[in-house]
Amino acid sequence: MTRTGLSRTTWLAAGAVLLALVFAGWATVTALGRDTGPTAAAVPGDDSADAGFARDMSVHHQQAVEMSFIVRDRTQDEEVRRLAYDIANTQANQRGMMLGWLDMWGLTKSAPDREPMSWMAGGHGGAHGSGHGSGQGGSAQQARAGALMPGMATKAELEQLRTASGEQAEVLYLQLMIDHHKGGVDMAQGCVDQCRVGLEKRLAQGMVDGQESEIALMTDLLAKRGAEPRV
Repeated sequence: MTRTGLSRTTWLAAGAVLLALVFAGWATVTALGRDTGPTAAAVPGDDSADAGFARDMSVHHQQAVEMSFIVRDRTQDEEVRRLAYDIANTQANQRGMMLGWLDMWGLTKSAPDREPMSWMAGGHGGAHGSGHGSGQGGSAQQARAGALMPGMATKAELEQLRTASGEQAEVLYLQLMIDHHKGGVDMAQGCVDQCRVGLEKRLAQGMVDGQESEIALMTDLLAKRGAEPRV
């Protein structure tokens, strides 16, 4: 496929990301209204795990979307571009759902007076692992210096990705996104354990399952390029 053809057929479809943000909130409100669990009618509190997860994962997802659009312009490898599109589309849609919940609950979309992930015991995922039975110990990840939350890239790393090209960009993107997914899985498992709204817990479990699968795929893609995930 030509460069122009790939851009028109694959990346014009990224307009679906914007449409997903428009419709996700409406669809999610409707679905929440049908949730018949015992806590379905209760509006989560401002300091609840449900609200904290929706806010923090929305921010976490936004960076994944940003990185995916960056690598789109830094490589012509179809396999990496297809993966990046899938991640951008999925996480933009999920972000729209979570922001829709916050609107429905009458809660703010951000809480600048609170530390990120403070809704999780210990903060920054302190009481939760990566979904592999580590809920009794320390976090599988800690936020690195300059990163807002565990797994998130720093400004310097984003700039490095913007200036890389070809296989160098592919390797860096895959390494950064594996880190990002590990942090996301850790946070999503926290919601599975602590959130009370049934639909939100199910979304979080889907994130755990989906992102762990993508971590395995990205590890294989790195191996094809003679590289490994970062420690």
